[in-house]
Amino acid sequence: MTTDTDIQLSGPFKASDSTSRSHDVKAIRIFDEGYGIIDVYVDFAAPIDGGLYKDKVLVGNIIDRLRALGYVGPNFSHSDPGLQDRKLIVLEAPEEFSAFAKLKGWKNLAEEFDDE
Repeated sequence: MTTDTDIQLSGPFKASDSTSRSHDVKAIRIFDEGYGIIDVYVDFAAPIDGGLYKDKVLVGNIIDRLRALGYVGPNFSHSDPGLQDRKLIVLEAPEEFSAFAKLKGWKNLAEEFDDE
């Protein structure tokens, strides 16, 4: 699930989808560094239906969890459908998420080129 290059933003919690079915989320995490757009990885305890990465209620509950942890900004969209997995949803965070991610230890590698 996680590696030494991950930053865990949230531990376990429950999130419901648009059919009111509850899902056990194991963690929300990001990689510790990247260029610009941040992919947010949501790990589930059990396999989920393939299309749930598009479920606005489920994604909204995940974003609500991040807001409870301090994120301030717009909603996310799902990332590339090819990144989705049986026990994983990958969301693409908006630019405003970068400030929150930096507070958690994320490093924007693109800033190294801003000085040139």
